[in-house]
Amino acid sequence: MSKIKTAAKDKVPLGQKAAFGAGHLVLNLLPGALGIFMFFLLTAFGMDPVLAGLLGGLPRIFDAITDPIMGFISDNTKSKWGRRRPYIFVGAILSGVLFALLWQLDADNSQNYNFWYFLIFSMIFLVGNTMFATPLVGLGYEMTSDYNERTRLMAFSQTIGQIAWMIVPWFWVLIADEDLFATQAIGVRQLSIMVGAVCLILGVLPAIFCRGMDAANMENRKEITLKSLGANLKDLFKGIVEVSKSRPFMKLCGATFLVFNGFQLVASFSFFIIVYYMFNGDFAAAGNWPAWFSTITAVVTAFAVIPIISKIADKYGKRNAFLISTAISIIGYILKWWGFDPGNPWLMFMPIPFMAFGLGGLFTLMMSMTADVCDLDELENGMPRKEGTFGAIYWWMVKMGQALALVLQGFVLKLVGFISDAPTQTAETMTNLRIADIVIPVLTAGIAMLVMWKYSLSEERAREIKAELVARRGEL
Repeated sequence: MSKIKTAAKDKVPLGQKAAFGAGHLVLNLLPGALGIFMFFLLTAFGMDPVLAGLLGGLPRIFDAITDPIMGFISDNTKSKWGRRRPYIFVGAILSGVLFALLWQLDADNSQNYNFWYFLIFSMIFLVGNTMFATPLVGLGYEMTSDYNERTRLMAFSQTIGQIAWMIVPWFWVLIADEDLFATQAIGVRQLSIMVGAVCLILGVLPAIFCRGMDAANMENRKEITLKSLGANLKDLFKGIVEVSKSRPFMKLCGATFLVFNGFQLVASFSFFIIVYYMFNGDFAAAGNWPAWFSTITAVVTAFAVIPIISKIADKYGKRNAFLISTAISIIGYILKWWGFDPGNPWLMFMPIPFMAFGLGGLFTLMMSMTADVCDLDELENGMPRKEGTFGAIYWWMVKMGQALALVLQGFVLKLVGFISDAPTQTAETMTNLRIADIVIPVLTAGIAMLVMWKYSLSEERAREIKAELVARRGEL
C-alpha cells in the first residue's frame, strides 16, 4: 500500500465527486436509453431494418469526427469559468432537450419523413452530447493531481454511473406495458422526455460544482476563432500525433478496446441464451429474467466491485489492480457455462460477482491511469495540457470498437446458426452460442492482460513526474 498520504489540497470534496458522478450517470443513461429506444424504431414506428441500421451507423461516423475537435477546443479555451465547465453546462442542456426531440416521431408519418427527421436530429444531438461528454471526461482528469485520489474519484463516479444500467433494462418493460402506454410509440415519446429532463438536470451539476486545475496562466494555448481555423486544424492533428506516440496511453487504449469490446460483442448473447436455451424460446416464461440479470450486474458492479477495485489499486497499484480484476472476470465468464441452467434460473446470478470485475475495474482504472498519462504528456510535450484530446481519442476508440463489435456480433450469430425469426433454436446452435459467449470475452481479456503486463507508469514514476511538473511550473 502506498505510504504517501494524499495532501488535503489534492482531495476532491465529496460534493464535487457527487456532481462529477451525476455527469457520468448522464454519460451512461443517454447511450443506454438510445440503444433500447432504437429497437422501437422497428416495432413502434415501422422503420425498415436497413434504414434503421443506417440510422444506427451513420451518426457514429459523424460522432467520431466531432470528439477530437471538441477535445482540442476544450483544451485551448480561455474563460473565467475554466476550460471545460461552459461547454458542460451548455452541452447538458442541449443533450437533454435534443434527446427528447429526437424521439418525437409518429408512426403515421411516412417512413422517409421519419428517417430524415431522425437522422438530422441525431447529428444535432451528437454535437450537443459531444459538447457535454468530451469536456466532462477532460475535467475529471484534472480535478486532482494525486495518484490515488484520481482512482477514488473515478471509482466514485463509476459507482454513480452504474445506476443508469440498473434503470435502462427496464425501459423494455415500461414501453411495452399496455397498462402504462396505449402504444409503444407513445411510450417512447413520453419516456424520452423524462430521460431528457433527468439528463439535463443532472448534467449541469458538474459545470456548477466541479473545479478543474487553474488554467489562468497556462501557456501556448491556441486562439479559437474562425480566422485561425486552418492553423487550429494543423495543431489538432499535431496534438493527435503526440497523443498517439504515448506508449502508456496506447496500452490503455489497446487493453480497453479488447476488454470492453470483447464484452460488447457477446452482450446480447445472454438475452438469447436465457430466452432460447433456458426457456426454449418462450418470451412470456422468460419474463423479466433478462432485465434482472442486467440490473443485478450493475448493482454488484456499483456497490461491491468498484469499491474493492479502488482498495486493490491503493494497495497494489493500478496496473496490478487491472490484472487482478481482469483475471477474476475471466473466472466469471467461464462460470456462465454452469450458471445458465434451464433447471434453476437463479444460478444465472452466480457468475455476476466475478464477471463484474471486468468492466467495473476497466473504466475506473483506465480513466485514472489516463490522468497520469496527461502528466507525462505535459512533461514531454509542454503546455497546453491535453486532457480533452486524450479523453476524446480514448472514447473515440471505445465508440469505434463498439461499432465494430456490433457488426461482428451479427457474423458470430450467423456462424453459430442462429435464426432470428425462428420460434426456437437447435441444440447445436445454442451450444455453439454458449461457447462463443464464453470464449470471446475470455480470449480478449487474456490478450488485454498481456498488453498491460509491462505497463511502465507506476505510482513511483507518476509521483516523480508530478514533482518535476510542480518544480517546472514554480508551484509551492
